[in-house]
Amino acid sequence: MEKVRVEDAVGMVLCHDITEIVPGTFKGRAFAKGHVIQEEDIEKLLNLGKRHIYVWDLSKGYVHENDAALRMVQAAAGENIVFSEVKEGKIELTAQCDGVLKVDKEKLCRINAMGQMCISSRHGNFPVKKGDKIAGMRVIPLVIEEEKMKQVKEIAGETPVFALLPFQKKKAAIVTTGSEVYHGRIQDKFTPVVRQKLEEYGVEVLGNTICNDEPDMVTEAVNDWIKKGAQMVVCTGGMSVDPDDKTPLAIRNASDEVITYGAPVLPGAMFMLAYKGEIPIMGLPGCVMYARRTIFDLVLPRLVAGERLQDQDFYRLGEGGLCLSC
Repeated sequence: MEKVRVEDAVGMVLCHDITEIVPGTFKGRAFAKGHVIQEEDIEKLLNLGKRHIYVWDLSKGYVHENDAALRMVQAAAGENIVFSEVKEGKIELTAQCDGVLKVDKEKLCRINAMGQMCISSRHGNFPVKKGDKIAGMRVIPLVIEEEKMKQVKEIAGETPVFALLPFQKKKAAIVTTGSEVYHGRIQDKFTPVVRQKLEEYGVEVLGNTICNDEPDMVTEAVNDWIKKGAQMVVCTGGMSVDPDDKTPLAIRNASDEVITYGAPVLPGAMFMLAYKGEIPIMGLPGCVMYARRTIFDLVLPRLVAGERLQDQDFYRLGEGGLCLSC
């Protein structure tokens, strides 16, 4: 802080509130802490009896909190993200469309570790709706060193801390396996659940094929739906390690690459993901039929947003992969 003459304070940041008192009429704040002194403020300050005030001099390598917050947003926010007006060094990010939030955790930690500024967000890789708050950030002091803002920009680099992948228009097909369903011994209660979850994300369901437990039949059904334009195929049933559960074999035969058979998520450990070209083929364990939230709810939004998942994406699901049924 510096003590300066009011006449010399134009462009500097006020470090304290200044109170105005009009006897019998008004008592309150005339100038707020953080206000940038303007030429037209000088006369009023003198009338309030202020010959000197305490300020930050922005010409000496400092940035006002509001300007700094705007710079943080420019470094942190990617496409499909909008931000609020800045107030007292605080600013909020909001989703401009429905999609999946992506967070660069390493960059987020590095910025927060710098001190004097903070960014908090919701978890990455989760779906958000248009208008949802994504993150909030603020600069803590009234002014911050210009050098720190340069460092934030360097940390962000070419890619932002936050990105929003919009959901794409997808077409899907469902292949239901199980001789008990195929022969009509029990009602198919799995397909309606899968259909509802797909439609939650705007996925058009082209249709459903019911197969017995023969892997060749399941493989043929998967390939037929891909030929008919399915951009993802969901297989239900027969996903355990029991000898008579052959769906994993059928998926393997229909695909070019198997990403995972098994995942560190409960419920959902026997989940399978494979690809034929760019088309994902999923094998859903039985828990998806009866549990409110499973691994399918973690994976589906990312696939609808166009992500191609790798094995490491599943390894990372271990932390937080235990569903608490909340």
